[in-house]
Amino acid sequence: MAGRGPAPKDPSKRRRRNAADPETVIVPDDELRGPKLPDGVLGVNKTTGELVEWHPMTLTWWDTWRKSAQAQTFTDTDWAFLVDTALMHHSMWAKGQWTLAAEVRLRAAKFGATPEDRARLKLKVDDPTSAPQRPAQAPAGNVSDINSRRARLTG
Repeated sequence: MAGRGPAPKDPSKRRRRNAADPETVIVPDDELRGPKLPDGVLGVNKTTGELVEWHPMTLTWWDTWRKSAQAQTFTDTDWAFLVDTALMHHSMWAKGQWTLAAEVRLRAAKFGATPEDRARLKLKVDDPTSAPQRPAQAPAGNVSDINSRRARLTG
């Protein structure tokens, strides 16, 4: 599968010792940011004369972006770009225009939708509640070495 350019070279063999760009660390706070999706932009239903409603999957997608940690960094122009992307997302789900999926994916990648996208943007979402993982089971006090266990099992 195609990637984004050639594989990185071994850093120990580099001629220049430029420092790597620092990561931007964002702590999620579950705050709802940004505007609601605008009403009336999808037009009018020709048969009923009512405004077309946003597809439920697009509403879910939009709220996910509004609650995301990345939303802390979004400006007005970012939200406007995401509204345009939401129109494509709506067309995908409501009208089955799946050819728009690639464009939606590319546009979402600009905001760090996946772990790979965030790594490329040098954006780290830090979870303050995550502590170092403890072992699933504490070792018992009467643990014997593996050789004695093998000897018991093979008799």
